[in-house]
Amino acid sequence: MKNEFTLTVIVHAKAETIYKAWLSTEGHSAITGSHAKVDGTVDGDFAAWDGYIQGMFLELEPNRRILQAWRTAEFPSEAEDSLVEILLEEEHGKTKLTLNHWNIPEGQAESYKTGWEDFYFKPMKVYFG
Repeated sequence: MKNEFTLTVIVHAKAETIYKAWLSTEGHSAITGSHAKVDGTVDGDFAAWDGYIQGMFLELEPNRRILQAWRTAEFPSEAEDSLVEILLEEEHGKTKLTLNHWNIPEGQAESYKTGWEDFYFKPMKVYFG
């Protein structure tokens, strides 16, 4: 079974707006509809969905790319963090968001793929219109 996947969504917002929202407590909470705590700096920690998701920002390219160490409460304790890369490509006021997620514990990839779609992309489309 594959332990990685890529998802793409078009968001009706500028890349800068999405980037800033993803990297702030207020913005992240607003776009997902669930409280988050975010230190949007390299080596800054984040937690979302009542602590179910947590991790750290590893690399940031303003308005273009976010790389996170990412894990959930369902990861086995001995499992390494997975990695999530968010790529933002703006065109005509809309942004193509590509999410690459890899190094996922065995048997969990499909659940997270659905989770990204249901708990991030759908609320983002509503939030950004």
